[in-house]
Amino acid sequence: MIELKNIHKSFHNTNILKDVSLEFKQGSVNIIIGQSGSGKTVMLKCLVGLYEVDQGGVIYGGQNFTRMNLKERKEIRKEIGMLFQGSALFDSQTVEQNVIFPLSMFTNMSEEEKLDRANFCLKRVDLINSNNKYPAEISGGMKKRVAIARAIAMNPKYLFCDEPNSGLDPATSILIDNLIKEITEEYNITTVVITHDMNSVIEIGENIAFLHKGQIAWKGDKNEILRSENKILNDFVYASSFMKKVRESMIKNDF
Repeated sequence: MIELKNIHKSFHNTNILKDVSLEFKQGSVNIIIGQSGSGKTVMLKCLVGLYEVDQGGVIYGGQNFTRMNLKERKEIRKEIGMLFQGSALFDSQTVEQNVIFPLSMFTNMSEEEKLDRANFCLKRVDLINSNNKYPAEISGGMKKRVAIARAIAMNPKYLFCDEPNSGLDPATSILIDNLIKEITEEYNITTVVITHDMNSVIEIGENIAFLHKGQIAWKGDKNEILRSENKILNDFVYASSFMKKVRESMIKNDF
């Protein structure tokens, strides 16, 4: 589990995060939603230590990450997997080399052990016989799966996903959502997903937090979000034509 305890973060006298407290549960997909500029990315960077919080604490499994020195933080970071918005694969490296990269950086595995682990991870995301291909030779959905394979290569306790469905078609987005959920449950990972995709929220959102102007404006699950009477949340959730149809159907069927 990861906890945020009363964290504050400002830049140039502008408050970005204001007294944010959250719990991200182990073995669950924890989703953060909110409009652009609400503070989601800043929160994510505070979670992994790219930004230092002004006040409050970030707690990993009972350990106060905020108070750790660089050496202690490195041990926690070895347990973190990251799935970046644009996949962030190395264009000059093959699929196999991309997955092996964190193993080379953070472990003393032999070349044979690293290759075995890479193959295991690639098989887990349904990428067989793609080891020697380069990112330019594969589709956007395949790039995301390579990025997931790389993120789980170190067998992480914590997985952070920043807009995992960005740039993907609806069918591929569903595949990525299902893969994230399966891996979370299979390896009992604490997964945190930042997304604007309401389909992802409804499909895999076990614990959801709505961030509005740097504060937590609502918390709940994928069933509660559809019944919420929080006007600010509803304006965000039902902004798309698809979600408006969902709401109309709910009202019609007295859901």
